[in-house]
Amino acid sequence: MKVCKFGGTSMANTETIIKVAEVCKSDKDRRYIIVSAPGKRDTGDIKVTDSLYACFKAAQERGECEEEMNVIRKRFADIEAGLDIDIDSSAQIEDIERNVLKNGTADYIASRGEYLSAQVLAAYLGYEFVDTKDLIKFNDNGELMLDYSADLLRKRLSKVKYAVLPGFYGSDADGNVKTFSRGGSDITGAIVANAMGAEIYENWTDVDGFLTADPRIVTKPEKISFMSYKELRELSYMGAEVLHPESVFPVRLAGIPINIRNTFNPEHPGTMIVPSNKLPKEHKIITGIAGKKGFTIINIEKDLMNTEIGFGRKVLSVLECEGIPWEHMPSGIDTLSVVLRDELILGKMQRIINNIRESTQADNVEIHSGLSLIAIVGHNMASRQGTAQNVFEALAYNHINVRMIDQGSSELNIIVGVDTFDYEKAINAIYHAFMD
Repeated sequence: MKVCKFGGTSMANTETIIKVAEVCKSDKDRRYIIVSAPGKRDTGDIKVTDSLYACFKAAQERGECEEEMNVIRKRFADIEAGLDIDIDSSAQIEDIERNVLKNGTADYIASRGEYLSAQVLAAYLGYEFVDTKDLIKFNDNGELMLDYSADLLRKRLSKVKYAVLPGFYGSDADGNVKTFSRGGSDITGAIVANAMGAEIYENWTDVDGFLTADPRIVTKPEKISFMSYKELRELSYMGAEVLHPESVFPVRLAGIPINIRNTFNPEHPGTMIVPSNKLPKEHKIITGIAGKKGFTIINIEKDLMNTEIGFGRKVLSVLECEGIPWEHMPSGIDTLSVVLRDELILGKMQRIINNIRESTQADNVEIHSGLSLIAIVGHNMASRQGTAQNVFEALAYNHINVRMIDQGSSELNIIVGVDTFDYEKAINAIYHAFMD
């Protein structure tokens, strides 16, 4: 039995939904289908979820949102007319508009794209529509209750052979709609796969799988045939956005492989994501390279820092009070550096610096902005000599200055910080050092 999730580009219009249906019908083991809201039909288009957020904003600001809801009405009317199905979303969209104007939350309206999308596909396939609202549960802190959700899904779906479910949302203890973060339909699919003990979790999108680097930066990067759950987490965190990083956990707990596939090229095998011990022996040294822009480093210097108990705690307490998580924290005997995301420290930087100085009595505190981070990820790096040497030789040869170096204890990745103006050049240099 297979659980399949189809993303927004796969559900964007009549033609793409027909392709989705062909994929589903081509394998009788594809029994439980999770869908996103319709995505962009072209580069100038707007995703349905973004249109729904615009409706909520208009309702809050103007007390009405008819113009914005008309965009949603037309989008689904066009889809339904092309599919020739016995369903009409217009009445439900009227209800949604009334609910938004009355007392609707942002989570509620954002979830309606998936809700309507799943009903459309269920009608076209002739499958049962199963709403996830009361099957995926969040606690009072907004955290997913995985075991409880899995029990509810298992009990409900055990009575259904073929079903379509909306992704992205569930509900809290009071029955209010609660959404995951954007891209959360991936998580819904993983939860369903976990609950039903799927043989495989197929995640269908608009690419042939993961690439070893961003194709907007590296020309024709190689495709990744196999990668581990841990490698996926590292690459997703650093900007490889094929799959929501939180979707790994439900399937990893059950040892269920993830297969990234292309709805528009269904014959391609895609990328298989498996436990580390299931990787093929010929797995390459470097699995992939990914990066992000927009970081700042705070460098803290103090003599005999290594002998001062609680120094690191004092620094992190300042960040905690400001509600700011840290990304990396490399250190030396008398130095400590903290890497932070630029968008989280806007308007707070001077206060953070002053509080760190006061809390730690540091000899010197400096900031360096305009930093980008690049992660070089691969399980085989730990067993191969010279990997780090190749990285830094490639950067040095291309006259790129390294601002920061960090390596996790698992030796799964090496992270380097470079000036943002060197970001694209650095990724190309590292890629060609390993992949050529």
